[in-house]
Amino acid sequence: MENKNLNTFAIQKFIKQVQSAENSRAKDVTLDIASAKNLAFTLGIVMARLHEDLETLIKKQENTEEQIEVRLDGGNTW
Repeated sequence: MENKNLNTFAIQKFIKQVQSAENSRAKDVTLDIASAKNLAFTLGIVMARLHEDLETLIKKQENTEEQIEVRLDGGNTW
């Protein structure tokens, strides 16, 4: 996947539409097919990017070894 900025305009537009509907006490929100399709594709791209970022993070953690050092003094400092 490309490492480009995400265009989240469709998501922002939908959120504003929902906020506007809520403020006007509307009971529903209607999307035309073009807007719905654009929103679906944008959400798919965002989810794919999040999945890719999660996989990258997990791989980084798997490659690092955590070392823990334990020293026992026999209880002399209690």
